[in-house]
Amino acid sequence: MPFIDLASQYQALKPRIAERMQRVLDHGQYIMGPEVAELEGQLTAFTGARHCITVASGTEALLIALMAQGVKPGDEVITTPFTFAATAEVIVLLGAVPVFVDIEPDTCNLDGSQVEARITPRTRAIMPVSLYGQVADMAPLNDIATRHGLTVIEDAAQSFGATYQGRRSGALSTFGCTSFFPSKPLGCYGDGGAIFTSDDALAQACREIRVHGQSARYTHTRVGVGGRMDTLQCAVVLAKLERFGWELQRRAEIGARYAALLAGSGVQLLAVRPDRDCVWGQYTVFVDGRADVQARLQAQGIPTAVHYPKPLHRQPAYAAFSGDGHFPHSDAASERVMSLPMSADLTEAQQDRVAQTLRQALA
Repeated sequence: MPFIDLASQYQALKPRIAERMQRVLDHGQYIMGPEVAELEGQLTAFTGARHCITVASGTEALLIALMAQGVKPGDEVITTPFTFAATAEVIVLLGAVPVFVDIEPDTCNLDGSQVEARITPRTRAIMPVSLYGQVADMAPLNDIATRHGLTVIEDAAQSFGATYQGRRSGALSTFGCTSFFPSKPLGCYGDGGAIFTSDDALAQACREIRVHGQSARYTHTRVGVGGRMDTLQCAVVLAKLERFGWELQRRAEIGARYAALLAGSGVQLLAVRPDRDCVWGQYTVFVDGRADVQARLQAQGIPTAVHYPKPLHRQPAYAAFSGDGHFPHSDAASERVMSLPMSADLTEAQQDRVAQTLRQALA
């Protein structure tokens, strides 16, 4: 059983993907070809943001957003330690300082109630992560940012397609940054990502930064990066968008069915707040004795994963930014979270097998 069934997805979309990619091969505009603008248009329509800027990866999306906002050495960016390294990595690459705030124990998202106490005169931005496919509580974070003149950058790498208070992830704050890594809810066949914003000036800055800071050919208005998303990858995402609505529905159904199948098993489920949904970028649960449970599942051919086994304040590269190092909910989650097989093409028979085997492993 695959952890993420990309093969079945490809078989369902094979003719459209082939057609889309062949069109790029025929016109030969592999960088900034027409599919780039086409995809950006479709993604703005989908999210409701005014601008979409496709970029080379989700990491580049975060980096370019910070650069467009003018984050510089010594500035502080408030974020979570319970995330993939890219979230803090881009902050440190710019010479800025990640300031960690602990997570909510039941959602694993940034605990907004702790944010305001961590703001200093050097704070420039708040970067919540929409982990596992559920958006963080953005409204109070936006309110805090408005009061203190800060920017909110949603790290939406795992939540593309999710909604929060009736609006789409990515279009909830100054910036939304997502990833099209193959395993994400909407993925390409390599690296890719996108930045969303409704601020015209910031959008223009992002567009210039992604092409080495050029406002016109060989006119470098600002310092930039080589951050473009390849035309071929845009073509793949355009093909995948055609059934993305169905995939979101399937993810919701599979998530609800997992919850029903695991009820009373001793597994603690991730909480999903009533004002939002979850696209289950990973279907993650909490278990005790995780290593033993994983071994029992693996012996029966059931793959699992851990997102994430060591929080950033415990990582050698980021330990210097851990402050007092007291993030108990992040530490606790890192010892108990376990992700189960999840994709839109997961069959009921496969899901039954996962749930039954997990129940047996916990017995």
